[in-house]
Amino acid sequence: MLKWRYLTPLLMLALCAVTAWFWPWGLVVAGPITAVAVWDFFQQDHTLRRNYPLLARVRWIMEDLRPFAQSYLVEGDLEGRPFSHQARSLIYARAKGDLDAHPMGTVLDVYSDEYEWMSHSVVPDSSAPSEWRLEIGAGTCAKPYSSALLNISAMSFGSLSGRAIEALNAGAAIGNFAHNTGEGSISKYHRGPGGDLVWELGSGYFGCRAADGSFDPARFADNAAPDQVKMIEVKLSQGAKPGHGGVLPGEKVTQEIAETRGVPVGETVISPAAHSTFSTPIEMLEWIEQLRDLSGGKPVGIKLCVGQPHEVMALGKAMLETGMHPDFITVDGAEGGTGAAPLELSNSVGMPLREGQIWVRNMLVGTGFKNRVKIGASGKIYSGAQMAKAFAIGADWCNAARPFMFSLGCVQSMQCHTGHCPTGVATQMAWRQKGLVVEDKAPRVARFQKQTLHSLREITVAMGLPSPWQIEPKDMRERVNGARSDAIDRIYTFVQPDALTVDPESTLLARHWRAARADSFRRAA
Repeated sequence: MLKWRYLTPLLMLALCAVTAWFWPWGLVVAGPITAVAVWDFFQQDHTLRRNYPLLARVRWIMEDLRPFAQSYLVEGDLEGRPFSHQARSLIYARAKGDLDAHPMGTVLDVYSDEYEWMSHSVVPDSSAPSEWRLEIGAGTCAKPYSSALLNISAMSFGSLSGRAIEALNAGAAIGNFAHNTGEGSISKYHRGPGGDLVWELGSGYFGCRAADGSFDPARFADNAAPDQVKMIEVKLSQGAKPGHGGVLPGEKVTQEIAETRGVPVGETVISPAAHSTFSTPIEMLEWIEQLRDLSGGKPVGIKLCVGQPHEVMALGKAMLETGMHPDFITVDGAEGGTGAAPLELSNSVGMPLREGQIWVRNMLVGTGFKNRVKIGASGKIYSGAQMAKAFAIGADWCNAARPFMFSLGCVQSMQCHTGHCPTGVATQMAWRQKGLVVEDKAPRVARFQKQTLHSLREITVAMGLPSPWQIEPKDMRERVNGARSDAIDRIYTFVQPDALTVDPESTLLARHWRAARADSFRRAA
Protein backbone atom coordinates (compact mmCIF):
# COMPACT_ATOMS: atom_id res chain seq x y z
CA MET A 1 0.00 0.00 0.00
CA LEU A 2 1.29 3.44 -0.92
CA LYS A 3 2.36 5.38 2.20
CA TRP A 4 1.09 8.92 2.71
CA ARG A 5 4.63 10.26 2.99
CA TYR A 6 5.27 9.36 -0.66
CA LEU A 7 2.21 11.25 -1.84
CA THR A 8 3.65 14.79 -1.85
CA PRO A 9 6.85 14.02 -3.81
CA LEU A 10 4.87 12.01 -6.37
CA LEU A 11 2.33 14.81 -6.75
CA MET A 12 5.14 17.33 -7.18
CA LEU A 13 6.77 15.22 -9.87
CA ALA A 14 3.43 14.89 -11.63
CA LEU A 15 2.91 18.63 -11.35
CA CYS A 16 6.32 19.29 -12.90
CA ALA A 17 5.58 16.92 -15.79
CA VAL A 18 2.19 18.48 -16.50
CA THR A 19 3.52 22.01 -16.12
CA ALA A 20 6.45 21.30 -18.45
CA TRP A 21 4.10 19.81 -21.07
CA PHE A 22 1.67 22.74 -21.13
CA TRP A 23 3.97 25.61 -20.20
CA PRO A 24 7.73 25.00 -19.87
CA TRP A 25 8.21 28.21 -17.95
CA GLY A 26 6.06 26.76 -15.19
CA LEU A 27 9.11 24.79 -14.07
CA VAL A 28 10.41 28.05 -12.61
CA VAL A 29 7.64 27.75 -10.02
CA ALA A 30 7.13 24.01 -9.76
CA GLY A 31 10.83 23.14 -9.71
CA PRO A 32 11.75 24.85 -6.45
CA ILE A 33 8.56 23.57 -4.79
CA THR A 34 9.44 20.03 -5.77
CA ALA A 35 13.00 20.49 -4.55
CA VAL A 36 11.73 21.57 -1.13
CA ALA A 37 9.41 18.55 -0.98
CA VAL A 38 12.22 16.16 -1.88
CA TRP A 39 14.50 17.80 0.71
CA ASP A 40 11.83 17.39 3.39
CA PHE A 41 11.37 13.74 2.40
CA PHE A 42 15.01 12.83 2.99
CA GLN A 43 16.03 15.15 5.89
CA GLN A 44 16.14 13.61 9.39
CA ASP A 45 15.87 16.67 11.67
CA HIS A 46 12.11 17.13 11.71
CA THR A 47 9.61 14.28 11.94
CA LEU A 48 6.57 16.06 10.51
CA ARG A 49 8.47 17.31 7.47
CA ARG A 50 9.80 13.80 6.81
CA ASN A 51 6.39 12.15 7.17
CA TYR A 52 4.48 14.88 5.34
CA PRO A 53 6.91 16.62 2.97
CA LEU A 54 6.02 20.20 2.12
CA LEU A 55 2.56 19.91 3.71
CA ALA A 56 4.08 20.05 7.21
CA ARG A 57 5.35 23.55 6.43
CA VAL A 58 1.75 24.76 6.36
CA ARG A 59 1.77 24.36 10.15
CA TRP A 60 4.59 26.91 10.47
CA ILE A 61 2.75 29.33 8.22
CA MET A 62 -0.35 29.01 10.38
CA GLU A 63 1.70 29.51 13.55
CA ASP A 64 3.11 32.75 12.10
CA LEU A 65 -0.30 33.98 11.04
CA ARG A 66 -2.07 32.87 14.22
CA PRO A 67 -1.71 36.16 16.19
CA PHE A 68 -3.15 38.14 13.29
CA ALA A 69 -5.95 35.71 12.47
CA GLN A 70 -6.88 35.42 16.14
CA SER A 71 -6.91 39.17 16.62
CA TYR A 72 -8.89 40.10 13.53
CA LEU A 73 -11.05 37.05 12.79
CA VAL A 74 -11.56 35.00 15.95
CA GLU A 75 -11.54 37.18 19.08
CA GLY A 76 -14.49 39.19 20.30
CA ASP A 77 -14.13 42.84 21.22
CA LEU A 78 -13.31 42.03 24.85
CA GLU A 79 -11.34 38.79 24.50
CA GLY A 80 -7.91 39.85 23.24
CA ARG A 81 -4.89 39.48 25.47
CA PRO A 82 -2.95 41.31 26.74
CA PHE A 83 -5.05 44.15 25.30
CA SER A 84 -8.54 43.60 23.91
CA HIS A 85 -9.64 44.82 20.51
CA GLN A 86 -11.86 47.38 22.24
CA ALA A 87 -8.93 48.77 24.24
CA ARG A 88 -6.68 48.99 21.19
CA SER A 89 -9.42 50.65 19.15
CA LEU A 90 -9.89 53.29 21.85
CA ILE A 91 -6.17 54.06 21.88
CA TYR A 92 -5.95 54.21 18.08
CA ALA A 93 -8.96 56.53 17.89
CA ARG A 94 -7.55 58.94 20.46
CA ALA A 95 -4.08 58.89 18.90
CA LYS A 96 -5.50 59.69 15.46
CA GLY A 97 -7.96 62.27 16.71
CA ASP A 98 -10.91 60.15 15.53
CA LEU A 99 -14.25 59.81 17.25
CA ASP A 100 -13.78 57.74 20.42
CA ALA A 101 -17.44 57.48 21.45
CA HIS A 102 -19.20 54.12 21.79
CA PRO A 103 -22.82 53.38 20.76
CA MET A 104 -25.65 51.51 22.48
CA GLY A 105 -24.23 51.25 25.96
CA THR A 106 -21.64 49.01 27.57
CA VAL A 107 -20.89 45.53 26.24
CA LEU A 108 -19.77 44.44 29.71
CA ASP A 109 -21.92 42.17 31.84
CA VAL A 110 -22.67 44.62 34.65
CA TYR A 111 -23.63 41.80 37.03
CA SER A 112 -20.32 39.98 36.67
CA ASP A 113 -16.92 40.72 38.17
CA GLU A 114 -15.78 42.30 34.89
CA TYR A 115 -17.75 45.41 35.84
CA GLU A 116 -16.61 47.93 38.45
CA TRP A 117 -17.48 51.60 38.59
CA MET A 118 -16.81 55.05 39.95
CA SER A 119 -19.64 56.70 41.88
CA HIS A 120 -20.88 59.84 40.11
CA SER A 121 -22.63 62.81 41.67
CA VAL A 122 -25.96 64.53 40.97
CA VAL A 123 -24.00 67.82 41.17
CA PRO A 124 -21.01 67.48 38.80
CA ASP A 125 -18.25 70.03 39.43
CA SER A 126 -17.57 71.61 36.04
CA SER A 127 -15.27 74.21 37.62
CA ALA A 128 -12.39 71.73 37.63
CA PRO A 129 -9.29 73.06 35.82
CA SER A 130 -8.57 71.88 32.29
CA GLU A 131 -5.21 70.44 33.39
CA TRP A 132 -3.57 69.35 36.61
CA ARG A 133 0.16 69.14 37.31
CA LEU A 134 1.90 67.32 40.16
CA GLU A 135 4.88 68.76 42.05
CA ILE A 136 7.37 65.97 42.79
CA GLY A 137 10.27 66.61 45.16
CA ALA A 138 8.93 69.81 46.71
CA GLY A 139 10.54 70.44 50.10
CA THR A 140 13.34 67.94 49.45
CA CYS A 141 14.85 68.83 46.09
CA ALA A 142 16.48 71.97 44.75
CA LYS A 143 14.89 71.18 41.39
CA PRO A 144 11.41 69.66 41.95
CA TYR A 145 9.54 68.55 38.85
CA SER A 146 6.07 69.65 37.77
CA SER A 147 4.78 66.43 36.26
CA ALA A 148 1.86 65.63 34.00
CA LEU A 149 -0.58 63.06 35.35
CA LEU A 150 0.08 60.61 32.49
CA ASN A 151 3.63 59.94 31.30
CA ILE A 152 5.46 57.42 29.14
CA SER A 153 6.64 54.45 31.17
CA ALA A 154 10.06 52.81 30.95
CA MET A 155 11.00 51.41 27.52
CA SER A 156 14.66 51.24 26.52
CA PHE A 157 16.37 52.05 23.26
CA GLY A 158 17.38 48.57 22.12
CA SER A 159 14.04 47.10 23.07
CA LEU A 160 12.38 49.80 20.97
CA SER A 161 13.76 51.16 17.73
CA GLY A 162 15.51 54.48 17.46
CA ARG A 163 12.61 55.92 15.47
CA ALA A 164 10.09 54.75 18.07
CA ILE A 165 12.09 56.37 20.88
CA GLU A 166 12.43 59.58 18.86
CA ALA A 167 8.70 59.69 18.12
CA LEU A 168 7.80 59.06 21.77
CA ASN A 169 10.08 61.82 23.00
CA ALA A 170 8.89 64.22 20.31
CA GLY A 171 5.31 63.49 21.41
CA ALA A 172 6.29 64.14 25.02
CA ALA A 173 7.80 67.47 23.98
CA ILE A 174 4.61 68.45 22.12
CA GLY A 175 2.36 67.48 25.03
CA ASN A 176 4.63 68.66 27.88
CA PHE A 177 4.85 65.32 29.66
CA ALA A 178 7.69 63.00 30.66
CA HIS A 179 9.36 60.11 28.86
CA ASN A 180 11.04 57.39 30.96
CA THR A 181 14.24 56.15 29.30
CA GLY A 182 14.05 52.58 30.55
CA GLU A 183 17.19 51.06 32.04
CA GLY A 184 19.00 51.21 28.66
CA SER A 185 20.02 54.82 29.47
CA ILE A 186 19.74 58.04 27.47
CA SER A 187 20.31 57.69 23.73
CA LYS A 188 20.66 60.33 21.03
CA TYR A 189 17.07 59.51 20.07
CA HIS A 190 15.94 60.60 23.55
CA ARG A 191 17.98 63.79 23.46
CA GLY A 192 17.13 65.01 19.96
CA PRO A 193 13.47 66.08 20.35
CA GLY A 194 14.04 67.67 23.77
CA GLY A 195 11.13 66.08 25.68
CA ASP A 196 11.38 65.77 29.47
CA LEU A 197 13.21 62.63 30.59
CA VAL A 198 13.02 60.39 33.63
CA TRP A 199 16.33 58.51 33.66
CA GLU A 200 15.87 54.96 34.91
CA LEU A 201 18.80 53.22 36.60
CA GLY A 202 18.73 49.44 36.63
CA SER A 203 21.23 47.10 38.21
CA GLY A 204 23.41 47.31 35.07
CA TYR A 205 23.96 51.06 35.70
CA PHE A 206 23.89 51.82 31.99
CA GLY A 207 25.02 55.37 31.31
CA CYS A 208 26.87 55.51 34.64
CA ARG A 209 28.68 52.19 34.54
CA ALA A 210 32.31 51.57 35.48
CA ALA A 211 34.40 49.07 33.54
CA ASP A 212 33.68 46.36 36.13
CA GLY A 213 29.91 46.95 35.97
CA SER A 214 29.69 48.93 39.21
CA PHE A 215 28.15 52.37 39.68
CA ASP A 216 30.32 55.33 38.57
CA PRO A 217 29.31 58.53 40.44
CA ALA A 218 31.18 60.87 38.09
CA ARG A 219 29.57 59.45 34.95
CA PHE A 220 26.20 59.59 36.65
CA ALA A 221 26.64 63.27 37.50
CA ASP A 222 27.58 64.06 33.88
CA ASN A 223 24.56 62.26 32.40
CA ALA A 224 22.14 63.62 35.02
CA ALA A 225 23.26 67.23 34.64
CA PRO A 226 21.34 68.29 31.46
CA ASP A 227 18.12 70.16 32.19
CA GLN A 228 16.23 67.71 29.97
CA VAL A 229 16.70 65.05 32.68
CA LYS A 230 14.00 65.90 35.21
CA MET A 231 14.01 62.92 37.58
CA ILE A 232 15.94 59.75 38.40
CA GLU A 233 14.17 56.41 38.90
CA VAL A 234 15.98 53.47 40.49
CA LYS A 235 14.50 50.25 39.15
CA LEU A 236 14.34 47.51 41.78
CA SER A 237 12.08 45.22 39.76
CA GLN A 238 9.60 45.32 36.90
CA GLY A 239 6.19 43.80 36.37
CA ALA A 240 7.00 41.42 33.52
CA LYS A 241 9.94 39.72 35.23
CA PRO A 242 10.31 40.75 38.88
CA GLY A 243 13.47 39.57 40.62
CA HIS A 244 15.09 38.64 37.31
CA GLY A 245 18.23 40.10 35.81
CA GLY A 246 19.00 40.32 32.14
CA VAL A 247 21.54 39.34 29.51
CA LEU A 248 22.17 41.44 26.41
CA PRO A 249 23.97 39.14 23.92
CA GLY A 250 27.08 40.56 22.31
CA GLU A 251 25.64 40.36 18.80
CA LYS A 252 22.94 42.84 19.84
CA VAL A 253 25.41 45.36 21.27
CA THR A 254 25.74 47.60 18.23
CA GLN A 255 27.79 50.77 18.10
CA GLU A 256 24.73 52.89 18.95
CA ILE A 257 23.63 50.70 21.84
CA ALA A 258 27.21 50.49 23.16
CA GLU A 259 27.52 54.30 23.14
CA THR A 260 24.15 54.71 24.86
CA ARG A 261 24.79 52.18 27.60
CA GLY A 262 28.50 52.79 28.08
CA VAL A 263 29.59 49.22 27.31
CA PRO A 264 32.02 47.68 24.78
CA VAL A 265 30.72 46.97 21.28
CA GLY A 266 29.95 43.31 20.62
CA GLU A 267 30.44 42.11 24.20
CA THR A 268 27.70 40.37 26.19
CA VAL A 269 26.42 42.55 29.03
CA ILE A 270 24.83 41.18 32.21
CA SER A 271 22.34 43.05 34.39
CA PRO A 272 22.34 41.36 37.82
CA ALA A 273 19.09 40.55 39.56
CA ALA A 274 20.04 42.85 42.47
CA HIS A 275 21.85 46.17 42.81
CA SER A 276 25.48 46.20 43.94
CA THR A 277 25.28 49.68 45.51
CA PHE A 278 23.07 48.64 48.41
CA SER A 279 21.74 45.54 50.17
CA THR A 280 19.60 46.98 52.99
CA PRO A 281 16.74 49.51 53.17
CA ILE A 282 18.92 52.07 54.94
CA GLU A 283 21.72 51.68 52.39
CA MET A 284 19.20 52.19 49.60
CA LEU A 285 17.97 55.43 51.17
CA GLU A 286 21.55 56.62 51.61
CA TRP A 287 22.23 55.94 47.92
CA ILE A 288 19.08 57.83 46.95
CA GLU A 289 20.40 60.81 48.92
CA GLN A 290 23.70 60.52 47.06
CA LEU A 291 21.94 60.41 43.68
CA ARG A 292 19.88 63.47 44.60
CA ASP A 293 23.07 65.40 45.44
CA LEU A 294 24.96 64.19 42.36
CA SER A 295 22.09 65.18 40.08
CA GLY A 296 22.03 68.73 41.39
CA GLY A 297 18.93 68.28 43.50
CA LYS A 298 16.56 66.49 41.13
CA PRO A 299 13.83 64.15 42.43
CA VAL A 300 14.94 60.56 42.92
CA GLY A 301 12.56 57.65 43.38
CA ILE A 302 12.29 53.90 43.10
CA LYS A 303 10.27 51.57 40.89
CA LEU A 304 9.21 48.10 41.93
CA CYS A 305 6.74 45.34 41.39
CA VAL A 306 5.65 44.45 44.92
CA GLY A 307 6.57 40.95 46.04
CA GLN A 308 7.17 40.39 49.74
CA PRO A 309 4.93 42.79 51.75
CA HIS A 310 7.40 42.90 54.64
CA GLU A 311 9.99 44.43 52.30
CA VAL A 312 7.67 47.36 51.64
CA MET A 313 7.23 47.71 55.40
CA ALA A 314 11.02 47.53 55.82
CA LEU A 315 11.38 50.59 53.63
CA GLY A 316 8.84 52.37 55.85
CA LYS A 317 10.79 51.48 58.98
CA ALA A 318 14.04 52.70 57.41
CA MET A 319 12.38 55.99 56.48
CA LEU A 320 11.14 56.45 60.04
CA GLU A 321 14.54 55.58 61.51
CA THR A 322 16.63 57.81 59.25
CA GLY A 323 14.25 60.58 58.17
CA MET A 324 15.39 59.97 54.60
CA HIS A 325 12.93 59.05 51.86
CA PRO A 326 12.60 58.76 48.09
CA ASP A 327 10.68 61.51 46.33
CA PHE A 328 8.41 59.01 44.62
CA ILE A 329 7.65 55.31 44.34
CA THR A 330 6.51 53.91 41.01
CA VAL A 331 4.46 50.75 41.49
CA ASP A 332 4.66 48.43 38.50
CA GLY A 333 1.96 45.78 38.29
CA ALA A 334 2.63 42.20 37.28
CA GLU A 335 0.32 42.79 34.30
CA GLY A 336 2.83 45.28 32.85
CA GLY A 337 5.73 44.65 30.50
CA THR A 338 6.82 45.53 26.97
CA GLY A 339 9.90 43.39 26.44
CA ALA A 340 10.85 39.74 26.52
CA ALA A 341 10.42 37.85 29.79
CA PRO A 342 10.34 34.21 30.91
CA LEU A 343 6.74 32.96 30.65
CA GLU A 344 6.75 31.53 34.17
CA LEU A 345 7.77 34.88 35.67
CA SER A 346 5.20 36.81 33.64
CA ASN A 347 2.42 34.39 34.54
CA SER A 348 3.25 33.37 38.09
CA VAL A 349 5.49 35.91 39.86
CA GLY A 350 4.70 39.44 41.03
CA MET A 351 1.75 41.28 42.51
CA PRO A 352 -0.88 42.91 40.26
CA LEU A 353 -0.96 46.70 40.25
CA ARG A 354 -4.02 47.18 42.44
CA GLU A 355 -2.80 45.03 45.33
CA GLY A 356 0.77 46.29 45.01
CA GLN A 357 -0.32 49.89 44.99
CA ILE A 358 -2.46 49.37 48.09
CA TRP A 359 0.52 47.93 49.96
CA VAL A 360 2.70 50.92 49.07
CA ARG A 361 -0.13 53.35 49.85
CA ASN A 362 -0.72 51.72 53.24
CA MET A 363 2.97 51.86 54.13
CA LEU A 364 3.22 55.57 53.25
CA VAL A 365 -0.08 56.55 54.89
CA GLY A 366 0.61 54.38 57.95
CA THR A 367 4.07 55.91 58.49
CA GLY A 368 3.00 59.50 57.75
CA PHE A 369 5.10 59.86 54.58
CA LYS A 370 2.30 59.96 51.99
CA ASN A 371 2.43 63.75 51.56
CA ARG A 372 6.18 63.67 50.96
CA VAL A 373 6.46 60.57 48.76
CA LYS A 374 4.36 60.52 45.59
CA ILE A 375 3.00 57.29 44.09
CA GLY A 376 3.12 56.55 40.37
CA ALA A 377 0.93 53.72 39.05
CA SER A 378 2.15 51.70 36.08
CA GLY A 379 0.52 48.58 34.69
CA LYS A 380 -1.86 48.30 31.75
CA ILE A 381 -3.31 51.77 32.20
CA TYR A 382 -4.74 53.02 28.92
CA SER A 383 -7.86 55.06 29.73
CA GLY A 384 -9.14 57.85 31.94
CA ALA A 385 -11.30 55.34 33.81
CA GLN A 386 -8.30 53.24 34.74
CA MET A 387 -6.46 56.35 35.84
CA ALA A 388 -9.40 57.31 38.07
CA LYS A 389 -9.34 53.86 39.65
CA ALA A 390 -5.60 54.18 40.30
CA PHE A 391 -6.15 57.58 41.95
CA ALA A 392 -8.89 56.06 44.11
CA ILE A 393 -6.38 53.76 45.77
CA GLY A 394 -3.64 56.34 46.28
CA ALA A 395 -1.90 57.11 43.00
CA ASP A 396 -0.63 60.64 42.39
CA TRP A 397 0.05 60.09 38.70
CA CYS A 398 0.12 57.26 36.13
CA ASN A 399 2.54 55.84 33.58
CA ALA A 400 1.76 53.83 30.45
CA ALA A 401 4.01 51.87 28.09
CA ARG A 402 2.16 49.57 25.69
CA PRO A 403 -0.65 52.08 25.06
CA PHE A 404 1.96 54.55 23.84
CA MET A 405 3.33 51.78 21.59
CA PHE A 406 -0.18 51.42 20.14
CA SER A 407 -0.25 55.17 19.53
CA LEU A 408 2.87 54.66 17.39
CA GLY A 409 1.09 52.01 15.32
CA CYS A 410 1.86 48.76 17.20
CA VAL A 411 -0.67 46.07 16.19
CA GLN A 412 0.06 43.62 19.03
CA SER A 413 1.66 41.10 16.66
CA MET A 414 3.52 39.59 19.66
CA GLN A 415 6.88 39.82 17.87
CA CYS A 416 8.56 42.23 20.32
CA HIS A 417 11.08 39.65 21.52
CA THR A 418 12.08 38.46 18.03
CA GLY A 419 13.14 41.78 16.51
CA HIS A 420 10.67 41.20 13.66
CA CYS A 421 8.10 43.81 14.69
CA PRO A 422 6.14 44.56 11.49
CA THR A 423 5.45 48.19 12.45
CA GLY A 424 9.03 49.23 13.21
CA VAL A 425 8.33 49.89 16.90
CA ALA A 426 10.21 47.02 18.61
CA THR A 427 13.01 46.19 16.17
CA GLN A 428 16.51 47.31 15.24
CA MET A 429 16.16 46.33 11.57
CA ALA A 430 16.52 49.50 9.52
CA TRP A 431 14.13 48.45 6.76
CA ARG A 432 11.38 47.60 9.25
CA GLN A 433 11.72 51.04 10.82
CA LYS A 434 11.28 52.92 7.55
CA GLY A 435 7.49 52.81 7.79
CA LEU A 436 7.55 54.57 11.17
CA VAL A 437 7.64 58.26 10.29
CA VAL A 438 8.54 60.30 13.36
CA GLU A 439 6.84 63.47 12.14
CA ASP A 440 3.57 61.55 11.68
CA LYS A 441 3.66 59.49 14.89
CA ALA A 442 4.80 62.13 17.41
CA PRO A 443 1.53 64.10 17.24
CA ARG A 444 -0.37 60.83 17.72
CA VAL A 445 1.56 60.19 20.92
CA ALA A 446 0.67 63.66 22.18
CA ARG A 447 -3.01 63.34 21.16
CA PHE A 448 -3.44 60.01 22.94
CA GLN A 449 -2.02 61.46 26.15
CA LYS A 450 -4.12 64.62 25.92
CA GLN A 451 -7.38 62.81 25.15
CA THR A 452 -6.82 60.30 27.96
CA LEU A 453 -6.31 63.12 30.45
CA HIS A 454 -9.45 64.77 29.08
CA SER A 455 -11.31 61.53 29.84
CA LEU A 456 -9.92 61.57 33.40
CA ARG A 457 -11.18 65.14 33.81
CA GLU A 458 -14.66 64.18 32.56
CA ILE A 459 -14.85 61.38 35.13
CA THR A 460 -13.59 63.64 37.93
CA VAL A 461 -16.18 66.28 37.00
CA ALA A 462 -18.95 63.66 36.90
CA MET A 463 -17.96 62.58 40.41
CA GLY A 464 -18.42 66.16 41.65
CA LEU A 465 -14.79 66.48 42.71
CA PRO A 466 -12.32 69.34 42.15
CA SER A 467 -9.35 67.06 41.34
CA PRO A 468 -8.54 63.36 40.92
CA TRP A 469 -6.57 63.43 44.20
CA GLN A 470 -9.91 63.76 45.98
CA ILE A 471 -11.10 60.38 44.68
CA GLU A 472 -11.18 57.96 47.61
CA PRO A 473 -11.54 54.18 47.93
CA LYS A 474 -15.16 54.59 49.00
CA ASP A 475 -15.89 56.24 45.61
CA MET A 476 -15.06 53.07 43.69
CA ARG A 477 -17.27 49.99 43.78
CA GLU A 478 -16.49 46.41 42.86
CA ARG A 479 -18.67 43.33 42.47
CA VAL A 480 -18.39 40.73 45.19
CA ASN A 481 -20.79 38.45 43.32
CA GLY A 482 -23.72 38.72 40.93
CA ALA A 483 -26.06 39.93 43.67
CA ARG A 484 -23.81 42.23 45.72
CA SER A 485 -21.25 44.99 45.27
CA ASP A 486 -19.37 47.13 47.75
CA ALA A 487 -16.95 50.02 48.00
CA ILE A 488 -13.37 48.82 47.71
CA ASP A 489 -12.45 50.15 51.16
CA ARG A 490 -14.73 47.39 52.47
CA ILE A 491 -13.03 44.79 50.29
CA TYR A 492 -9.36 45.74 50.67
CA THR A 493 -7.52 47.03 53.73
CA PHE A 494 -6.80 50.76 53.84
CA VAL A 495 -5.01 51.88 57.03
CA GLN A 496 -5.57 55.26 58.68
CA PRO A 497 -2.86 57.97 58.78
CA ASP A 498 0.05 57.14 61.14
CA ALA A 499 -1.53 53.81 62.11
CA LEU A 500 1.81 51.99 61.74
CA THR A 501 3.60 54.41 64.06
CA VAL A 502 0.86 54.71 66.70
CA ASP A 503 -0.61 51.20 67.00
CA PRO A 504 0.52 48.80 64.27
CA GLU A 505 -0.88 45.79 66.14
CA SER A 506 -4.39 47.11 65.65
CA THR A 507 -4.04 46.87 61.85
CA LEU A 508 -4.27 43.90 59.51
CA LEU A 509 -0.68 44.67 58.48
CA ALA A 510 0.69 43.84 61.92
CA ARG A 511 2.45 40.56 61.06
CA HIS A 512 4.19 42.12 58.06
CA TRP A 513 5.20 45.15 60.11
CA ARG A 514 6.66 42.85 62.79
CA ALA A 515 8.59 40.94 60.11
CA ALA A 516 10.14 44.12 58.69
CA ARG A 517 13.61 45.43 59.59
CA ALA A 518 15.19 48.77 58.72
CA ASP A 519 18.63 47.18 58.46
CA SER A 520 17.69 44.27 56.21
CA PHE A 521 15.26 43.21 53.53
CA ARG A 522 15.24 39.76 55.13
CA ARG A 523 12.25 38.76 57.23
CA ALA A 524 12.79 39.19 60.96
CA ALA A 525 12.93 35.97 62.96
